Amino acid sequence: MSQYSPERKAALLKKLLSPMTVSVAELARQEGISAWTLYTWRKEAKAGGASVPEQKNKQAEQWSPEARFAVVLETASLSEIELSEYCRQKGLFPEQVKTWRQACIDGQASTKAQQKVDKEQSRSDKKRIKQLERELHRKEKALAETAALLVLQKKFNAYLGLSDEDD
Repeated sequence: MSQYSPERKAALLKKLLSPMTVSVAELARQEGISAWTLYTWRKEAKAGGASVPEQKNKQAEQWSPEARFAVVLETASLSEIELSEYCRQKGLFPEQVKTWRQACIDGQASTKAQQKVDKEQSRSDKKRIKQLERELHRKEKALAETAALLVLQKKFNAYLGLSDEDD
């Protein structure tokens, strides 16, 4: 297995991950490198926190949550101009990055609120279950009483010698 310098690897990854991405197969043919090596490098870059879209030409809204979070982290300290340049390189819009950033903030802020909502929902569910169990018990008692009355009516009719059709 041949070793590639970190500079060459970075240059090839840049071609692979830029907004005008070259397909892995095309880049492998151009550079004479195994496609599996390029897939592995792309996977390692993604695992390392790089904002790697899943596929070529994939819509920004279809990026994985990890890739979105990586973009938010990479752009956290950028100015508007730098953000615009970054977005052009990645094939994004600044509004998308701002939306993703807000989603990250909302996700962290709403954890306690979500727990509170879940707790209240659990209470109301328990109350509803208890109410339904009481109603079911009441209906079972009524059904048992009706069944007992029918049995008694049949026994009474049998005692008097009446048939069920005489009713």
